Formats: sequence, structure tokens, C-alpha cells
Amino acid sequence: MRLRGKIAIVTGGARGIGEGIAKCLAAEGAAVGIIDIDGAEAQKTAAALGARALGAAADCSDEQAIEAAVDRISRELGGLDVMVNNAGAGTGTIQPEQIPTGPGIEHTPQAGWDGTVGNNLRTNFLGSKAAIPRLRARGGGSIVNIASIAALTATPGPMAAYGAAKAGVVHLTRSLALELGPSNIRVNAICPGFLFTRAWEGLAMVMKLQRPEFRELSAREIFLEMVKRAAPLGREQTPEDIGKLVCFLASDDAQNITGQEIKVDGGITLRTGAGV
Repeated sequence: MRLRGKIAIVTGGARGIGEGIAKCLAAEGAAVGIIDIDGAEAQKTAAALGARALGAAADCSDEQAIEAAVDRISRELGGLDVMVNNAGAGTGTIQPEQIPTGPGIEHTPQAGWDGTVGNNLRTNFLGSKAAIPRLRARGGGSIVNIASIAALTATPGPMAAYGAAKAGVVHLTRSLALELGPSNIRVNAICPGFLFTRAWEGLAMVMKLQRPEFRELSAREIFLEMVKRAAPLGREQTPEDIGKLVCFLASDDAQNITGQEIKVDGGITLRTGAGV
């Protein structure tokens, strides 16, 4: 249990990738705080992890909300050693005015662009901002940002906002790693490939606009077809795949690793332009 005695927070941790990360952290001995816009689900997930876990409700794109949640968890658990900024594409509800009206970027509404960037980049900025003074108070620690392989390849059309936001996460990761290294705070990013989470409902909608052959398929069917086409290993990634890497990056085993973006994608990015 290489994280025994450590205290971690996972944003967007109530379900999907975040839940998988939280489970892996707890299995390695960490006390875990879960922050999610769905407070009831956050508390439910935390309860399943055991006594050294807390759930809190917060919109992670709201500065006051995320600060209050991080403050409460770090006080109640006794500090903060690991901050996992996972809240992203699945945050909140897609409003009608945010939905693309066609396949090209000119059909992306400003509300859709702003919502995507807010959910996928501002969340990492605000989570890190809230965590940094508390990590410094412990003499250092680790920030792990969850980006995407969409940050590393061209993502045309309505996906451009998502790719740009996740590319921003990678850049933020590098910048924070350089700034915070003297404080013994390591900052890394993980770029998952294809995982079937609720975010795929929105992604499937975008892909139906771009690819006529997908228009009659369900989100799950589109997902499995994309895995088959794109992943050399031929398997989808799981939340636990990401969680295990988070645990490594949060541990002393990774004490000299910072400023990196690490792909967990089954080899998808070995193919040119296969990020989406």
C-alpha cells in the first residue's frame, strides 16, 4: 500500500474515470475526498470506500465552490498530498444552446465552446489553485491532471473545443510543474484513450454529425466501433487503467517525474490522426 498515510482529492470522482481513480487510491491506502457536482453520488461513492473517505458537492468550474470543498475535505481528513483534477466533459448538463448545429467549427455555438473550455480547462486551473497552498503546507505533493489524447492530435469540427481545452490542460501541467518544482510539488497529466463514460453520450452526438455511418448507432456501438478501428491492442481502456497510473504518479516511486503527459490509449496515437 504505497499511499498509506496520504490524503488525496479527486474531482469529478463520483462515477466513471473519477470513481475508478478514487477506488485505486483507496486500495493503495490513501484517505480520499471526492468532489462532484452530484453531491449525493459523491457521498455514495465515498461511503463505499470506507471510513477514510468523504464526499462533497461542488461545481468544479466555480472558484468559490471548489475552494470551499477542498478546504472542507483537507481540514476534515487532515491535509492534502495528492490532487487529481479529473472533473471534465461529464460536468453538468448540456443545454440546447450549446449543441453544435452542424459538422464544421462554424456550427459550434459560443455557449458550447465556453461550456466545453470551462468544464475541461478551468476545472483544472481552479482545482490546482485550491490545492497548491495545502500541498505546500505538507512540504510538497502531487497534482495529476486528466487530459485526453484529443490534446495531442487534430480534432476538427465541434470536437475542436474539447481538443483545445485538453491541450490547454497539458500546457498548464507543464507550466505548473516548472513553477512548483522548487516547492516539491510534482505535476503530471494523463491522456486517456477511449473509455466508455457518460461523456460519450455527448461525443457520440458530435460524431453522428461528422460521420453519416454512425447516425443510426447508439453511443455504446459508436464507442466500440471506434475502439476496433483505432486501438492496436484492440481493447478499451478502463477507469482502473487510469487509476493505477494515478497511484504511481502520486507515490514516491515517481519522485523524479514531473511535467509529463502520459498516454494510456492502447496505442491509438501511434496512428496518425487517430485521436478521435
